[in-house]
Amino acid sequence: MSSNNPDRQLNLFVPLVSDGSLRDQRDTMERPFFSLSKNKRLKPIEYQNPRDGVFVTVRPHPDYGMATIWDADILIWAASVICEMQKRKINDLPRTLHFQPYDLLRSIRRGTSGAQYQRLREALWRLRSTDIRTNIRAPRGKKEANFGWISEWTDLVDDQGNSKGMSLTLSEWFFEGIVREGGILSIDPRYFDITGGRERWLYRVARKHAGGNGAEGFAISLPVLFEKSGAEGTYRRFKFEILKVAKANALPGYHLAIEAAASGEEPLLRMTRREMLGDDAPPAPPRTPRASRAKPAPMGQAALPLRSAILPEAMIQKIRQDFPGWDVYALQAQFDAWIEDRDERQPDNYPSAFYGFVKQYHARHRHQLR
Repeated sequence: MSSNNPDRQLNLFVPLVSDGSLRDQRDTMERPFFSLSKNKRLKPIEYQNPRDGVFVTVRPHPDYGMATIWDADILIWAASVICEMQKRKINDLPRTLHFQPYDLLRSIRRGTSGAQYQRLREALWRLRSTDIRTNIRAPRGKKEANFGWISEWTDLVDDQGNSKGMSLTLSEWFFEGIVREGGILSIDPRYFDITGGRERWLYRVARKHAGGNGAEGFAISLPVLFEKSGAEGTYRRFKFEILKVAKANALPGYHLAIEAAASGEEPLLRMTRREMLGDDAPPAPPRTPRASRAKPAPMGQAALPLRSAILPEAMIQKIRQDFPGWDVYALQAQFDAWIEDRDERQPDNYPSAFYGFVKQYHARHRHQLR
């Protein structure tokens, strides 16, 4: 969905999400709600737990396919934004969030090229069109809840087709899962660096079940894990892939181990918090893109991400107010490229230096805004 109405005013100042405030909605973390493959999935997910009767049915749209576990990053971002609003004691928490796509993409560690903007739009279509039915938190007096992850989304574009801001409206089921007590769990920002769909899903299972456990962790048989994953393909293939993931043992924060079961039974996967095992060394982090590298911090202080911590929301709003008409993020990309070209250009005060850069740029090029 898109709009090119220039008179439409969007509030684009939802709180920025930092690495330390990432939250996931716990009801979505272990059940098979998402496709674990980036390939277009048209096969529905039909899951039912024979012990407690919990069921999840997910039906894809024939044109867009099923929402993927990478699309769920947008929901993690939305949950994190709402939790930040709760922390700031904002009344009347909104189901509709207005935002700059640049902010969302950077928060979930994506690039900000035109191709990434298009992928964001495609993900929003899948989140809007995927049909979910479940008896988890069904409305009072009803047997099931039926919803899409988001009920609508908009993209305000200019005459050249460039996005000037987006909005999305969360489904009531997902929103209520965020705001209810105990409905969210913190996650490691390195989750967004996990490339495999099964690995991403396993991290979420581990965070929900092993996160609050002690040294025993959480163990689950591979056949049950297969059913809960909703993965396409055979159990044999799934088992082979899980054995590989366990051998690599590279999930951030959680140790994986395969355990033999009783004779003739399938093995178990045990997930344990690394810190409970004295395994404090996480997997080697992936390379960080140049535009998001942190400036080395003084001794005794932690390095902070360039975007989320060094350019605060208040400065973004001040620049928009003092120098209206410019794309703040496009200018920041130019500024970052300039200062990272030489080490001696690293500023002591990044926000002030960037403000000065925009001021000079505006003085030289403001005639272009006429």
